[in-house]
Amino acid sequence: MPSRGLRISMLAPFGIRPKGTLSARMLPLAQALVRAGHTVSIIAPPVQNPQDAGTCVVYDRVPVTHIAQLPAPGPAHVAQQVVALYRAVVAERPDLVHLFKPKGYSGLSALLLQLRHPALPLVVDTDDWEGWGGWNDLLPYPRLAKQLFAWQERDLPQRANAVTVVSRTLETQVRGFGVAPERTVYLPNGITPTTDVLAPLRPVNIHPTLLLYTRFWEFDVRDMVAALCGIVAQQPKARLLVVGKGERGEEEELLRLAERAGVRAAIDYRGWVEPAQLPALLASADIALVPMNDTLINRARGLAKLLELMALGLPIVAARVGQVAEYLEDGRSGWLVAPGDPGTLAHGALQLLGDRALAARLGQASYARARDVYSWAKLATQAEYAYALARGPIP
Repeated sequence: MPSRGLRISMLAPFGIRPKGTLSARMLPLAQALVRAGHTVSIIAPPVQNPQDAGTCVVYDRVPVTHIAQLPAPGPAHVAQQVVALYRAVVAERPDLVHLFKPKGYSGLSALLLQLRHPALPLVVDTDDWEGWGGWNDLLPYPRLAKQLFAWQERDLPQRANAVTVVSRTLETQVRGFGVAPERTVYLPNGITPTTDVLAPLRPVNIHPTLLLYTRFWEFDVRDMVAALCGIVAQQPKARLLVVGKGERGEEEELLRLAERAGVRAAIDYRGWVEPAQLPALLASADIALVPMNDTLINRARGLAKLLELMALGLPIVAARVGQVAEYLEDGRSGWLVAPGDPGTLAHGALQLLGDRALAARLGQASYARARDVYSWAKLATQAEYAYALARGPIP
């Protein structure tokens, strides 16, 4: 393990809002590392949050700096952002750099750092499948940007002194790129326990409430409507609380199909919710549903939202895809069903709605598993191990 007191600069792919990589993965890991005796700073380009450009806010002893933006067009803007990130890191005089997501401005800045400071150890974190078959297919990036991201995803891990991966699928992927197994460190997502399990304290709702906390692209909305039809047929008072917003308006398709199927009245759609309001809203549900299709991007994900649900002690019915089967033990801390199968999803939900004692046991066990296995305090030791690899051979 590295000695205490490392100065670590973390490079973020985008700002602290609205996306979750910085707030759900980088920041809690950084805070755990600070509690372990290190000095950590986060530097981010204000992508999607230009209102934060040029600001620095300290979150529990971790400064998060959003670099300034100049009104430069096209390639000049890219160059300005890359150089600004580079200069901000150099000013920190770090012992090592931890790049989160091998893509975009921060990925180019990491290349510049390697060119100008080849002795500075670089750790690359990969927490999603970014290229073809992943986010390149989901988001309307320009063609040139997609080609850049696909190249960065394969090239940057090979250049790194060590690589941290959020999932077993990504562990396999980066090894396929040529990264040595001994330089690859499994670092799943985690939680920071703050309260005791809420499941025993949750009142039974008059209307059985199922939670769908999602970004929508993980599953086919037609399957979700079909599952809801099956649930409402057996539990007419059941309601689906939907929290989240799609990348391409998928929530509108969900509501349109529900209207056609006659179950629109069973949906309580809340959209995007401020982070401070999320825990109480999520905890108000009786059961959480986590539908997913068996795709590469779903297998590669770190499932931070699933861990949020576990941290609240919610009973969870989830598709058995990728990390799900590692986070949840079927029948003990969760109820796992076949992916892309609305019938088994509905059956699992009805089983837990009909057996409140079972639901409570699953919720308590999921909370205990999140607390005992996936706390950031425990996972920070994995990051420390990656830093030791990056700085030299392990004795």
